[in-house]
Amino acid sequence: MALRVGRIPFLVCAPFFHDFLGRESEFPDVEFVDGPPSAHNAGLKDGSIHLSPASSITFAQKPGAFVLSPTLCTSCSFEVRSVKLFSQFPIEQLGGKSVRLTSQSKTSVALLRILLEMRYGLNPLYVEGLAAEPGDDACLLIGDLALEENERDRFAYKYDLGTLWQDWQGLPFVFGAWIIAKEALEPALLPPLENYLECTEIGIERFRANPKTALDRWLAKYPVKLPRQVVEDYYRVIDYRFTDERKQSLRVFFDFAARMGLVDVAPELEFL
Repeated sequence: MALRVGRIPFLVCAPFFHDFLGRESEFPDVEFVDGPPSAHNAGLKDGSIHLSPASSITFAQKPGAFVLSPTLCTSCSFEVRSVKLFSQFPIEQLGGKSVRLTSQSKTSVALLRILLEMRYGLNPLYVEGLAAEPGDDACLLIGDLALEENERDRFAYKYDLGTLWQDWQGLPFVFGAWIIAKEALEPALLPPLENYLECTEIGIERFRANPKTALDRWLAKYPVKLPRQVVEDYYRVIDYRFTDERKQSLRVFFDFAARMGLVDVAPELEFL
């Protein structure tokens, strides 16, 4: 049986996966499955994949089914840049206004709802969709779509959700975690799992050491409509270390999500 890894073709995940591109044959026990966070969230829950840097809320949506990598996550110090609320109005005036929610990530949607409803005391009209549409009062976008929308400058106000959370809670937000199905801990899969995660950490170090070469490889397979300098600057704000502070932030997020009924319970964090 192959270890099925959910690979996310967003810039934010390039450090996780760039070093495997063109080398897949060196990992015969690993099968890569491409898709957005929403697809991998579903895949983790239905058993079609074993692990992915998925939306962190996925861990809380099926308590007891997963463990987390103790060292890897997707976080930021204040600004994340690729998870943004674009608005025609100041955020304090969004009560009763339409807010389009991305269909690509449940974590970002939950975070925005927590911020709007619990921090600002608002009750907007939520609508679903992939990208901003004409007439939207506000729109939540993630990943490359958020980075591209930021360059278009079509909205009067832009709010970085990582910054809003840290200003409120004093903690860096954890947008993605390496979520691992407990089925991957079986004897046949555990050795390739451990090797894969070790190689992922090496890949992150190589990305940091030589981002130009890594990005050349990544963008050849997953091109984006962004100036190269914008792409390179993006990685100055992303941090992949799952520190104790970030683990505490994830616990706080789960607690808010449970209080709002976005998940049934706030689970205890379990690690590989």
